[in-house]
Amino acid sequence: MKVLVATSIYPASENPSRGTFVRTQVEYLKRAGVEVELLHLKGPSRKLMYPKAVLELRRRLAASAIDLVHAHYSYVGIIARTQWKVPVVVSYCGDDLLGTVNVRGKQTLFSRLAVFGGRLLSHVADGVIVKSRGMASRLKRKDVYVIPHEVDFELFRPMDREQARIALGLDLRKKYLLFAASPDIPVKRFPLAKEVVDRLRRQNSEIELLVVHKEPQDRLPFFMNACDALVFTSYQEGSPNVVKQAMACNLPIVSTDVGDVREIIGNTDGCHICEPDVQEFSERLTDILRHRQRTRGREHVQHLSGPAVAQRIIQVYEQVLRNHGGRTAHRTRARVLLPASKPNS
Repeated sequence: MKVLVATSIYPASENPSRGTFVRTQVEYLKRAGVEVELLHLKGPSRKLMYPKAVLELRRRLAASAIDLVHAHYSYVGIIARTQWKVPVVVSYCGDDLLGTVNVRGKQTLFSRLAVFGGRLLSHVADGVIVKSRGMASRLKRKDVYVIPHEVDFELFRPMDREQARIALGLDLRKKYLLFAASPDIPVKRFPLAKEVVDRLRRQNSEIELLVVHKEPQDRLPFFMNACDALVFTSYQEGSPNVVKQAMACNLPIVSTDVGDVREIIGNTDGCHICEPDVQEFSERLTDILRHRQRTRGREHVQHLSGPAVAQRIIQVYEQVLRNHGGRTAHRTRARVLLPASKPNS
C-alpha cells in the first residue's frame, strides 16, 4: 500500500515543534509496512501555497502508483479532493471542526466559515478520522473513525526530575509548573494560567510558571520531567497531544474539561479536571506541589502507542480502498492490535 500524506504542518528548522505529531504518525506507519510519500504544503502565502499544491498533487499522482491520499486538516483535505483518481482520507485535528476562538473564548467569524467548509468536505471524503468523540458529534456522517494521535513512548518516558533539570539548566530548588503552548494563542487561555501561578507565588516565591513552545520535540520530555505539574487551561481542544505526552511521562496534570482530556486521564491519581476558576486550579496545584509525587499516567495511555494507532489507521485505509473498489489493500505483517472506533455506528 502506498499512501501520499498531505499536510501543511511538519517540523522544519525554523519551527521544529510544528506538526511533530504528523511526523510521528508517518514514522509509525512506515514501520508497520506502509509506503509513505510526503506532500508538505509550504510557502510564504496561502494564496500561493494552495494553487501550487493542487498542481503538485496532480504531478505526484501522475508520477507514482499512489493508492490513497491522507490529508491532515480540512483545508488540506480540500486540496486532496480536487482529484478523484484515488480515494481521500481526511484527518480533522481540532479547530478545523471546532473553530478558532478569540481572547474571550468566542468563535471567530472566519473560523465559522472554515468549519462550515470542513463539514461539507466530510461528505465527499472517502474516509474521515477525528481525534475525539466530541469532534465526531460535529459531523453528520455515520462512519467517522475516532483515532487520537499516538504517543511516542520511546521519547516521552519518565526520567529523574533532578537529572532533567540539570540537563535544562533549571534551579533544583524551585517548583516549576509547565505551560506547554504559545501564550499568544487565544484558545490556550494563558491569562488564566498566569493568574493562577501569580496567586500561588504570593504564598511561595519558589513557584515558577515555565512557558515552553517552539522547542524541538526531543527536548519536551525533559521539560515534562523537570516540572511538577502541567497547567492546561484551554477554552477548547480536540485531543491535546501535550496531555497524552504528560501522561506518558507520569507528570501530574490540572486541566479544564476540554476535548478528550477527561477520558485520557480517567481516574489517574494526581490528575484533575477543573472549572476555569483561579481558586479551583490553585487548590489542585497546591495539593500537587505539597506532595510532589509522580503519577501512574503512563499505564493509562498504553492504547495510544505508535504501533497500536498505526494499525487502526491502516484499517481505515483498507476499508476505504475496499469501498472505493480500487487496488486491493496490501495487508502488512504487523499484528492488528486495536479496532478502529466508530462512535456513531
